[in-house]
Amino acid sequence: MIKKGVILAGGTGTRLYPATKITNKHLLPIYNRPMIYYPIETLKRAGIEEVLIICGDEHAGDFTRLLQDGDEFGMHFTYRVQVGSGGIAQALSLAENFACNENIAVILGDNIYEDDFSDIISDFEQGAHIFLKKVHDPERFGVAELDKNKKVINIEEKPLKAKTNYAATGLYLYDKTVFDKIKKCKPSTRGELEITDVSNMYINSSEMTASFCQGEWTDAGTHESFFRASSIARDLILKNEI
Repeated sequence: MIKKGVILAGGTGTRLYPATKITNKHLLPIYNRPMIYYPIETLKRAGIEEVLIICGDEHAGDFTRLLQDGDEFGMHFTYRVQVGSGGIAQALSLAENFACNENIAVILGDNIYEDDFSDIISDFEQGAHIFLKKVHDPERFGVAELDKNKKVINIEEKPLKAKTNYAATGLYLYDKTVFDKIKKCKPSTRGELEITDVSNMYINSSEMTASFCQGEWTDAGTHESFFRASSIARDLILKNEI
C-alpha cells in the first residue's frame, strides 16, 4: 500500500523554449489548468493525500504561490528544491526523508493519464512497478524490452534503435530500497542520474513488475506532445474523466 506521492517538477524545459523562458514548464497551461494539476489529480484518484513536490530553485516560489499547502485539492503538499539538473533519479533522492522508509508513488510533472491506478497502487507492497504504453516515437523515452510472457527484462534510455515500442511512462512505484539504489547510480553520458538505471536494478534482482496503460497517456515535454496533451486533456475533461 502506498500513502505518499512525489511529483518531480524540476528541469529547465529547454525543449519548450521560448515558452519556458520566464517560467517552469510545469506551470504552463494544458487546456484549462496548469500542467502540474494533472499529475496531482492522478495521485488524488489513487487515494494519495500526502505529496512532496520537487521543483527547480528558479521558480520554487511560483509553485508555492499556485499550490500552497494543498488544501484546495484536499491534500497536503510539502516542497523540496532541486538545484541544477542532475536527472530524475537525483531529484528523487531528495525525497528520502519524506518517504521515511515507506513505499512511494513517483510521477513526472508533465504526464497526463486517463487511467485510474488506485487498485494497483493500493495493492503494491514491495519491489518496483512501472506503467507501459505503446508509442510511435519510443526513442524519446525509456524503452522496455519484454520477454514472451510480457515481463520486462530491460529498459533502455532513449535508444537510437528501439527494440520495442513500449515506453516506460512517467509513473513509478518504488519500495523503500529505491534510495539505496540511487546511491549506487553513476552519472550517464548526459551527466545525470537516470531513473532507467534505478529501474534496471530492480529488474536485475527480479523485483520489477509492470502493467499497460489502457487509456490515453502523454507527456508534454516537446512542442508536439504539449499540443497533444492539451487535446487529450480537453477530451477527458469534457467527458468528466479527469
